[in-house]
Amino acid sequence: MSTMSPAVAGPPPRFSVDELRDRRDRLLASAAEAGADTVLAYGANRFGSAVGWLTTWPVTREAVVVLDGDGPARLLVGFPNHVPDARRTVRDAGLGDEVGMLDGDAPDAVLRALASGGAPRRVALLGPVPGPIRDAVAGWATGTVRLDEAYTRLRMTKSAEELTWLEYAAALTDRGAQALLAAAATGASEREMVAAAEHAYRAAGGTHHICYVTTTSMADPDRCVPAQWPGDRRTEPGSVVIFELSAGWGPDHPAQLLRTATVGAPPTARYAHLHRVAEEVRDDLLDRIRPGARPADLLGVLDRVRAEGLTTVDDLVHGLGGGYLPPVLSGRGRPLRGPHAEPLRPGMTLVVQPNICTTDLVAGVQTGEMVVVTAAGWRSLHRFPAGMPRL
Repeated sequence: MSTMSPAVAGPPPRFSVDELRDRRDRLLASAAEAGADTVLAYGANRFGSAVGWLTTWPVTREAVVVLDGDGPARLLVGFPNHVPDARRTVRDAGLGDEVGMLDGDAPDAVLRALASGGAPRRVALLGPVPGPIRDAVAGWATGTVRLDEAYTRLRMTKSAEELTWLEYAAALTDRGAQALLAAAATGASEREMVAAAEHAYRAAGGTHHICYVTTTSMADPDRCVPAQWPGDRRTEPGSVVIFELSAGWGPDHPAQLLRTATVGAPPTARYAHLHRVAEEVRDDLLDRIRPGARPADLLGVLDRVRAEGLTTVDDLVHGLGGGYLPPVLSGRGRPLRGPHAEPLRPGMTLVVQPNICTTDLVAGVQTGEMVVVTAAGWRSLHRFPAGMPRL
């Protein structure tokens, strides 16, 4: 059963103190289950989502969070010119966190932060912790454990406040999609379509996650999926445009929309067939989404694709919001293990995105968007029209 997301009035407020405390409590509880007393989360080069989830400071060059008990966290950032903004950010979060610097000697800085919390203890490591820090912590601690899978499970289900952020991200993504297609209708290049989309949501305060787009001739196609790096190919009458777009609110909460459109002409028989199958597969996938459904059961939609003599390239379904999350489902025959095999739960946000291609991979379409699993089934976070528009 589906419902439509309500219209979004405006930007949501920052995350509340109660929300942030709940995140820390649940992560520390997971660490305790693993036998650890302290959590050390690491991120670098805008990668490592746990740092922002715990402190609201988005990772820039390098960042470490040390968290133990119910006291303030200790946040260490890599560059001195990033410290003032980090201090403002954690001050506004309202938990009294302390901000220091890694200052070119990250292992020693991390050990000082750990020691300020008391005697050596068992530490749970989270994120892409580099070897020198990992080795230094192992030499100081009474033991270390990895917490990544437990953290992933926490991020798979969204809180009410996170859903508010994702609904606004969906509205920004829809705005970007409208601008992208408006540019496509004027003969824009792939680069110009990306620029139009990004300007539309950046001007409203949105953050950039991805904008993949490609265009090709329907009569003589040579591309079956959106391109990660846009080129200078322009739309013209008889072109098809395929895009995958994610704008975010904040650095860690993007939505996602995927569509296919034709330019100056109706779809050819091949593209009408591809899109019909894509919509049927999308609807079949959505009909299977409900609490308790097993991800393996969703893969049954591939029978329809094979029966039509077609194939897929991209993933059929994946989680999003806090990372590229389980379940990640594709037609590539990968075994489903751990969180990828666990039943769906209310509050999980999934991107349903069937990419249907000819078996020679010269032509393809894509359609889909982000939905949230509800007690009754699912709800789309987007309000962008379904279908294959003719520009």
